[in-house]
Amino acid sequence: MRFAIIGAGLAGLTAAYEIHKADPTAQIDVLEAGERIGGKLFTVPFASGPTDIGAEAFLAARSDAVEFFTELGLADSLVSPSAAKSQYFAGGALHAFPAGGVMGIPSNPPAGAQDTAFDWTPGQDISVGALVRRQYGDEIVDTVVSSLLGGVYSSTADDLGVRASVPALAAALDQLAEAGEPVTLSAAVKAVEAQREAAKTTSETRPVFQTFKGGYAELYEALAEQYGADIHLDSFVSAITKDGEGFAIKGGGEGTYDKVILAVPAPTAAVLLRDLAPAAAPHLRAIKLASSAVVGMRFDSSEGLPDNSGVLVAVNEPGITAKAFTFSSKKWPHLEARGGALVRASFGRLGDEASARMDEDLLVDAALDDLLTITGFDGRAAGLGEIFVQRWFGGLPAYGVDHIATVSAARAEIAAVPGVEAIGAWAGGVGVPAVIADAQAAVHRLLG
Repeated sequence: MRFAIIGAGLAGLTAAYEIHKADPTAQIDVLEAGERIGGKLFTVPFASGPTDIGAEAFLAARSDAVEFFTELGLADSLVSPSAAKSQYFAGGALHAFPAGGVMGIPSNPPAGAQDTAFDWTPGQDISVGALVRRQYGDEIVDTVVSSLLGGVYSSTADDLGVRASVPALAAALDQLAEAGEPVTLSAAVKAVEAQREAAKTTSETRPVFQTFKGGYAELYEALAEQYGADIHLDSFVSAITKDGEGFAIKGGGEGTYDKVILAVPAPTAAVLLRDLAPAAAPHLRAIKLASSAVVGMRFDSSEGLPDNSGVLVAVNEPGITAKAFTFSSKKWPHLEARGGALVRASFGRLGDEASARMDEDLLVDAALDDLLTITGFDGRAAGLGEIFVQRWFGGLPAYGVDHIATVSAARAEIAAVPGVEAIGAWAGGVGVPAVIADAQAAVHRLLG
């Protein structure tokens, strides 16, 4: 059995590993258009040690992900963060995030807000911004909620659907409506808080987030070493067509493949499936992508850097270009042990291509200037020892209103073509555990 996997990011590498585990005799070609494996996972070899410039943590509360990493022999590499908390910058000042709540949405309405009951049909969707603005007002959306969501999704609250980006809140709203109780935002948030507290008392205690001591390179290199596939870099695939009972791939691969997995962004999948599943294309093209840039900086001294894990920036904060800073050496004890300070500056939200495309020198200057304005930490005076700039063009899908329905419609069309699967963050959800689980499920479907 011959398999072609388009894309050597986490989704594609996981799929290859799962196929090899199920059938060690399978022939697997991984075709990657870029020059490296790992996709949005990218560990850079700083002189001070490996440093993640892409994703830098995973949701450790997902036991399935931890079990997967253990299976790969990486359990001893998992490390937990410090107790440092994050802050947000709004109105020219730093603020502590309110305790509790859901993605910055508190369980009690702000003073003056009218959180009245509203009509809600189970299964419906609305943007997070529209919901919270209507019930709690504009300020909390533009400061707390959008800054938190922007750090995860590179989108504002107005660009994100409740059902895809805050699913626990959508479920709580559904439950209130189904029970015939008044549906209010505060009641739904309180219900999520109660469920969270109940889970704490019935499950083992584990850190919320973890990462790898040697960076995510440990994960993508372990997958590449263990799945027995042939990796073809700089292999740009332009089309996939039927070839008898199998599939022919133009621009990469040789001969006919029995099964094909597309582990690429939704718009790319739309192009590659134009001959096999043309009806899927409109749904795939409807999924918008956000671009971003990360500036990784290592300073000789950490004196003056706040004892926080990082700062998220409110939308449209005057004079600020960055959307967030991660104080990596404050957040992760294994990085702090290297000495100095390691800081990541993040730029770009959905619809904002300008900051992601800024000249590199201007981008670094913006990072240093914003860091000084927000925290008072003068990176230039602290000694800027190393810099790495990484741009992620179209790197993150925006989980808009009806995103789940859009993905379902696309996958229904793709499922009509036996032997083909499409996976990735656009389909499975944001975050490393979600991408892994989606790839595993696709392989299970493909192998029957």
